[in-house]
Amino acid sequence: MSRFVVTGTDTGIGKTVLAAALTGHLKARYWKPVQAGLEGESDSQCVARLSGLGPDAILPEAYRLNTACSPHQAAAIDGVKIDPARLTLPDGEGPLVIEGAGGVLVPLSDQLLYADLFARWGLPVILAARTELGTINHSLLSIEALRARGVEIAGIAFIGKGNAESERVICAIGKVLRLGRLPWIAPLDAGTLAEAFASGFDL
Repeated sequence: MSRFVVTGTDTGIGKTVLAAALTGHLKARYWKPVQAGLEGESDSQCVARLSGLGPDAILPEAYRLNTACSPHQAAAIDGVKIDPARLTLPDGEGPLVIEGAGGVLVPLSDQLLYADLFARWGLPVILAARTELGTINHSLLSIEALRARGVEIAGIAFIGKGNAESERVICAIGKVLRLGRLPWIAPLDAGTLAEAFASGFDL
């Protein structure tokens, strides 16, 4: 069974687009446990649009929080306490893609980080990393944080313009598999994303 968590080294690096590509390729269900920020298109709506699978593939979020900030703060603003019991893996057969928020150490509460949640789930994690300046440090720190909690890393997926040396040294030092690279895509739609994913990854 193909079940993966997609997480990132930072926010705004294209993690949701990668999750949409993976969801579409696997013909999977998609789950965003906590959506923080309800203005504009949500991550679930984005994945429904870009995966080509539509809303039937999208599982409902456990929490929908109004403010676009760290989930622990967004929950506090809404007067909500995030209950880990509501963040258990969803039932159902077949492939599943779960998307985190921001980086691996983003807090859901004062006691729970996303990396801790990944460890509880016991699913392999795909780490999305940008290729721009700073990615070596961010990627290696994320890898260390995941491994310190016993989280299996399926591999790292780079996003952006090619940067052969950064990609090489991250995989060499971090001892992770390079899954491929997704370039910035314009125009971005389900068709162009599927084509770029097929070209950039050994499927």
